This record gives sequence, structure tokens and C-alpha cells, in this order.
Amino acid sequence: MLPASPSVLVLVLLQAPAEPEPAPPATSCADVQRIELSRVSTASFEVCVSPGLMTGFRFDAPVIVDVQDDVRFEEVVRARQLLTLVPPPDMTPGERIRLTVRFEEGSTRQSATFVLVGHRGRAARQVEVYHDKRTRESYQQEIEQERAKNQQLREENEALHAQLAQSGGLRGLFLSEALGNTGIPAQELNTVAMQHSDHALSMSRVVIYRSNNSVAVEVLLLNAGTTPWIAAGASLVSTTGERLEVRIGQVGPIPPQEARRVFVEADAASGVPRGEVTLRLWGADGREITLPQVTFP
Repeated sequence: MLPASPSVLVLVLLQAPAEPEPAPPATSCADVQRIELSRVSTASFEVCVSPGLMTGFRFDAPVIVDVQDDVRFEEVVRARQLLTLVPPPDMTPGERIRLTVRFEEGSTRQSATFVLVGHRGRAARQVEVYHDKRTRESYQQEIEQERAKNQQLREENEALHAQLAQSGGLRGLFLSEALGNTGIPAQELNTVAMQHSDHALSMSRVVIYRSNNSVAVEVLLLNAGTTPWIAAGASLVSTTGERLEVRIGQVGPIPPQEARRVFVEADAASGVPRGEVTLRLWGADGREITLPQVTFP
């Protein structure tokens, strides 16, 4: 068998698949990272950074900082007890850059090494470094920050529970894009002669639905105005004056000269409402549209 020529070897190397980008190691990406040098035996610490995101170091005493390849960085600002940096724009995930700190106080100058580990879209916002024991005020500040964080998590949890409680029925299916014309009685209406609006709003498509315990109207609403439109309220009223309690589903405002879907749902037993109803939609800017003569299947 003849040995491969150099040109063939070059071609094979060029055609070889590129190695996948290494995943960054599991570095702490806490928003605030606190380090006490007097309580640890190691003098090297990893800090999560990301191109385009600012990371600030705050020291409890004056320091001298040496940043490896600082000319690559987008920004490096030094002060007596502060360091602010924005990593190099070309820093890749998993790349490591060394940062050396020497404290000026004391007969023997204490030093520490920090390794900036590249991540994508995640970075420590602030790193607090203590070469001596932390003060009581520092611990109290951390406790207050944790309390505020826990309160925010509780509020977000309550909001999620409220959203889940309201996501049932047809509106929940609509918002999850799981609502279709199969399995639920649905009927598309001719809106050409039915809609009434003098405020640059029009319905190009209307579909009505009924499930075992609710009715709904889905409208494709065109905003021909110059400002975005979002529903502030809606009503479904029968010819006898019966008013249904409605819920609105809308994924963001409708930009000018665009059409988006708006979903209006109301709880209703079998056969309710009886006869025709009128749908009215209005926005916070006063623009509204009415659709009469709606009869649910």
C-alpha cells in the first residue's frame, strides 16, 4: 500500500470535524460573592465572568491588582479598594484569566489569586474580598440581602400560583398554543357585516368555542392605528341583558399595522347563554370594537 502524499494528509485534516466548544466548569455564578481570606487555607478563588457583563471587586483594604492580559479587556478600572472590569469581548466559555491581588497593609503583605472563568451570559456582579475578619455590619447587610431575595422569591411563587389558578379552561389552552378546532365545538363567523369600530380597529377573523363549562371568542384583531393596542377590558352581554364574567387572554400589545389574536372566555353551563350575545372589547387608550350577533355552538 502506497503511503499517503502530504497533500492528501492536509485535505484529511481540513475535512476533519472541529472539536466541540468545551463547556465551562461548574463555577459559582452567585450575584454577590463574598470571600474571607482569613478563614480559608487556599489562596486561589474562581469568579464567574462573561463578555459584556461588568464584575466589580470590593476589598476591605487598599490593594495592588495585576490583571493578566489586561489590554484584551473591554474595561479595567482600578481604585484603592475597588476594581471594576468587563472581560475581553473574545473571551470563550471555560477560558481562564488570572488576577493577582496584594494587600498593602501589614508587615507581611497578604496576597491572593483569583481566576476569572469565562461563561456565556452569567457573571458575578460583585465580589467582596476580606483579608481580615468581616465586620458585624457586613454580616447584617448579607442577612438583609438574603431576606429581600427570599421575599422576592415568595412574591414570584405567589404570582406563579395565581397564574396557574387562572390558566385552566380554554384561555389556558389558547395561551399555551394548544387550542385547536378539533375536540371542542368551534365555528368561524363572517365578520364583514358584523363588526363596528370607529377607532382604527377591525376583526379579520372570529372563531367561537364551547367546552363543557365555558364559552369563548377568539378574534384576529387588526390595529390600523399609529400606536400599540392592548385590551383593558371586555364584555359579553346577551339580548336580555345577561352579562357574563369574562377573562381576557392576549400575548402582548398589538403593534400598529399588525394583527394579533385576542381571546375572551366566560364560564357558562350547557345551553348558556341562550340566543345572541354582543362582544365588546376596549383598550386603555379608549379605542374599542363591538361584535354583535354572536351565537355559541
